Amino acid sequence: MKKTLFFVAVAMVLITMIGCGGKSQNVPFDNGDSLAIANADPTVYGVCGVETTMNELQLVTDNGDTLMLDLSAAIENGKFFGGLQVGDRMAVVPNADRTAAVMAINQSTLMGNWVMPNPLDGSDEVGIRIKEGGIAESIDQTSIDYRTWRLVRGQLEVVLVREDGGEEEETCLYDIIKLGPDSLVFKDADDTYEYSRQRPKEEYGKDVKLEESSLDDFKM
Repeated sequence: MKKTLFFVAVAMVLITMIGCGGKSQNVPFDNGDSLAIANADPTVYGVCGVETTMNELQLVTDNGDTLMLDLSAAIENGKFFGGLQVGDRMAVVPNADRTAAVMAINQSTLMGNWVMPNPLDGSDEVGIRIKEGGIAESIDQTSIDYRTWRLVRGQLEVVLVREDGGEEEETCLYDIIKLGPDSLVFKDADDTYEYSRQRPKEEYGKDVKLEESSLDDFKM
């Protein structure tokens, strides 16, 4: 009996060492259930299925399961972000029996280039680029170097390095307030950050129409 307990204890130690020694980082497109086990995070990741309706999400999970989740409570409580479209990737915090969504975030809508006027002088735009695979990048700013992002328990987690912080990484957690085709708002305990989706450069000025010149324009 003592030998059995000894080997069980050794096995548990080895498992713990392996888990702590790994340096790979979970990203939003990891298997949702394995992430939940590792971090006690109930979030389920998957794709919006063809049987999705206005108030019910068909979620084809990364494990291959298919869940039908009632969206009514999430919508009513303002915890439904980014809309629904078949094929979009979704991150969903379900209820205990996985029949309803407590929170739903459209990851496909979340990705992209998000900018705001420079808070120092407003002369140009700065922001964050949210990319597939959990990659985050800074847009036109040197004071902050964004590294990675993921969704954890319905919050946006961003890992960054500040200009005056050497190479020390800082992990920030934000509550998502609004997510739409052209707007992203999130906040922490101190500040609220309001972003707009960055327009391609060729779009700027496309609404400006120049009138054709005529001979009258050259009369003295």
